[in-house]
Amino acid sequence: MAEAKPKLLIVEDDEGLQAQLRWAYDNYEVVIAGNRDQALAALRAEEPAVVTLDLGLPPDPDGTTEGFAVLDAIMAMKPDTKVVVASGHGARESALQAIDRGAYDFYQKPVDIDQLGMIVDRAFRLHEIEAENRRLSAKVGEEKTVLGSMITAAPEMAKVARTIERVAPTNVSVMLLGASGTGKELLARGLHEASDRRSGAFIAINCAAIPENLLESELFGHEKGAFTGAVKTNEGKIELADGGTLFLDEVGDIPLPLQVKLLRFLQERVIERIGGRKPIAVDTRIVCATHQDLEAMIAEGTFREDLFYRLAEIVVKIPTLSERPGDAVLLAKHFLSRFSAEMNPQVKGFAPDALAAIDSWGWPGNVRELENRVKRAVIMSDRKLVGAEDLDLGGDEEAGELALNLKQAREEADRRMIRKALSRTQGNISNTAKLLGISRPTLYDLLKQYDLQD
Repeated sequence: MAEAKPKLLIVEDDEGLQAQLRWAYDNYEVVIAGNRDQALAALRAEEPAVVTLDLGLPPDPDGTTEGFAVLDAIMAMKPDTKVVVASGHGARESALQAIDRGAYDFYQKPVDIDQLGMIVDRAFRLHEIEAENRRLSAKVGEEKTVLGSMITAAPEMAKVARTIERVAPTNVSVMLLGASGTGKELLARGLHEASDRRSGAFIAINCAAIPENLLESELFGHEKGAFTGAVKTNEGKIELADGGTLFLDEVGDIPLPLQVKLLRFLQERVIERIGGRKPIAVDTRIVCATHQDLEAMIAEGTFREDLFYRLAEIVVKIPTLSERPGDAVLLAKHFLSRFSAEMNPQVKGFAPDALAAIDSWGWPGNVRELENRVKRAVIMSDRKLVGAEDLDLGGDEEAGELALNLKQAREEADRRMIRKALSRTQGNISNTAKLLGISRPTLYDLLKQYDLQD
């Protein structure tokens, strides 16, 4: 049985150009619409991945009102659709307005069939890659009993997940090393849920957030009357996590005197509350995290070497968001969906300039920065599509430059998609070509053209 062709909706009122475009795109299932009503009916019935849209439609063939009305309706009904706008009406102004309203790309008439065909082909490839990302997101979402709610499509994070799955059933101490905002507590919770201790408590404490004179009481507890203000006996976090897992975030901030007491617990599995006189046996698994260089701290004498080796029986290094190809866009869409449902339902997605900015941003604050920027943008946006300026990742001038340098922008988009596809398939050319929806010879040509060969 022949494989179904991808569907392309052509919204064009010129019958001669309709026939020309239908002939040019025989590798797609072409659907023709000549006005707004026909276009929206075809959108509902056929659900095309890509639409080419002439802005000059009846009853306003010499203007752009009908064309923009169709674009707005498509973005409201099917925001994942890639719309390529072609028009001779006020090219610069129309380009900026079309991109701002959610169009994937813009092409000025008179139409060059070959160049427009390249834009359409890229639009189909991008649509397929985004659809694959959504499928991967849904698949990972089903695995939250293993790794909490971690969402990723990056091989680097998949490797981290596999490591955690292997060590979870054991009782070894695990140290998570990663920059701030990379999701260390999320991974620690996932480890707990994947372990035999899942029915016990998961207790988290940020050692850097508690004053030094209170940290010992927080960890080990105290007896009534142990110090001024100790009006009752309190169990510490280690004791509260008995039978479960204790997550010590920013463990490098534990002062040296308290490191000695923590080491004794790890060696003997007993604690003494402040003011207490008898040891208390505790079965608590320790998972810790830090963004600091503990080996440098050991050399400086600010962190005990023997404690380090007790805590770091297994070390898991967490990549930054910039080291996880494709995850920034994937996570941004997840956050937008969540926050828009909670706070601003009119927001339906990201404009192309926002997606480009998200993909190219360095994300020094990692996932936490991304989440905060998306949340703020959703709250503040008064449009259906969040733009780069809403995320504070580039303003109108940058968006205009993107729209007016489409050839360069498309080439950069091609490079990014090819790199990500190669990363996802671990460099397998056949699988990469299949993921991108192109032939192997075409992929080899693109690798050569963009100087992406090793």
